[in-house]
Amino acid sequence: MPEYTDLERNRYEKILRLRTQGIEPFPAKAKQSHTSAEAAAAFEQAEAAGQTEPVQVTLAGRLRAARPMGKIIFAHIEDRAGRIQLFMRVNDLGAEMMDFFNREFDLGDFVQASGHMFRTRTGEITLHVTEIKMIAKAITPLPAAKDEVVDGQVVRHASLDDAETRYRQRYADLAVNPDVRQLFRTRTAIVRALQAYLDNLDFIEVETPILQPIYGGAAAKPFVTHHNQLKQDLYLRISFELYLKRLIVGGLERVYEIGRDFRNEGVSYKHNPEFTQLEFYMAYADYHDIMKITEEMVAFVAQKVHGSTTITFHDHQIDLTPPWRRLELRQGILETAGIDIAEHPTAESLSATMTARQIKHKPGSTRGKLIDSLLGDFLEPTLIQPTFLYDYPRDISPLAKSKPGDPLTVERFEGYVGGMELCNAFSELNDPLDQEARFLEMGRDYNADDEEKHPMDEDYLRALNYGMPPTGGFGMGVDRLTMLLTGKHSIREVLLFPHLRKSDEE
Repeated sequence: MPEYTDLERNRYEKILRLRTQGIEPFPAKAKQSHTSAEAAAAFEQAEAAGQTEPVQVTLAGRLRAARPMGKIIFAHIEDRAGRIQLFMRVNDLGAEMMDFFNREFDLGDFVQASGHMFRTRTGEITLHVTEIKMIAKAITPLPAAKDEVVDGQVVRHASLDDAETRYRQRYADLAVNPDVRQLFRTRTAIVRALQAYLDNLDFIEVETPILQPIYGGAAAKPFVTHHNQLKQDLYLRISFELYLKRLIVGGLERVYEIGRDFRNEGVSYKHNPEFTQLEFYMAYADYHDIMKITEEMVAFVAQKVHGSTTITFHDHQIDLTPPWRRLELRQGILETAGIDIAEHPTAESLSATMTARQIKHKPGSTRGKLIDSLLGDFLEPTLIQPTFLYDYPRDISPLAKSKPGDPLTVERFEGYVGGMELCNAFSELNDPLDQEARFLEMGRDYNADDEEKHPMDEDYLRALNYGMPPTGGFGMGVDRLTMLLTGKHSIREVLLFPHLRKSDEE
């Protein structure tokens, strides 16, 4: 027998006792004619129509509360639609069954109950039980407990408040916290709204490889694995970008993908090693066109799932209604850090100025990385209301098209909301000669062990040589959008199973 606690051992022994009586505590099949909400709705409809014939139902769910009161028992079960009260009495079930319920059933068990619906004197719609059976015995009790007043009586219910335990035992978190279950229903609604918006613009949803022979499309360190039969290393994708743009070359002019990316980098309140991303690519568009689609799409999703384009995040009331503010990156850094990056065309010059101003930075960084650090330290925290920062350094944007007449700057924007980067987009570089030069340049500017170097992708260059039309591309973290629309301040809250360090118990 596993190392059970005394309470778990007691429940385990109930399983053995039930089986000796010929009762299987884990039957192969259960019945459920209605959800709790459907049963209540059917009763209300019959009640409104003056129907005298009882509404007969069979419900199934987890036993969440039980109050034995002599010859009657009030209980609550919970299913995917909510919670509903059960009423049991000795006149209907018999003394033996009532004793059996009190002795063998525990909070957390899954039960099946049949009977008819009625309304109690206090007005609560309730199932009058004529038959009840166990359909799955819970050995481990639901976590903790809290008191709740029901019909004037104090009833103990399971709860789970410790964040670390909630993330490590998400199954328990979901079982006892209905608001967490609702959060993940909202996440699903967000994804469906994104799909609906793009589908309506004649985009098609596609799937691209997760295991890739060459990683690319972003500045990140990949996870590496090995294919034994092919005898080659493969990489978990860090982005969909290069494969989606291959599809643009092939004539699929509007494509998107929602799926997992993997980056072997730090973990924080807004980073997880695997995360869900939306990327879309649109032929005959540039980054200005993509800005318009972005603000309209996010507002559409907010309205669809939140009922409003006004949300609250970190105690800030944020209005997602288009149009969003446009702010040139150079101007934003000048306003917040007091440095005009246009006056520093080299990394050495910018580094010297940052040193003189006692601004911490990593020695030997490229100009683009220095600008990125100024953005993160000074500008990003100020971007509470939706803002598009645009025109970025070329050396941290190897796949973006240069601005005409300015070889150091590319047509790229990032969208910020609530002091957090939400999305990244640009006018795609479609010149194969320039793209090859960028790949080579990245190899020179970054050390061999730099985790953000971008490898040469010969096949992608081959695709560009067939010709790619002017294209606007976009990427957004679905997890961050979910954080924003649900008011959560940690990415762990919106991931069903976030990555965590090993605990002492593991």
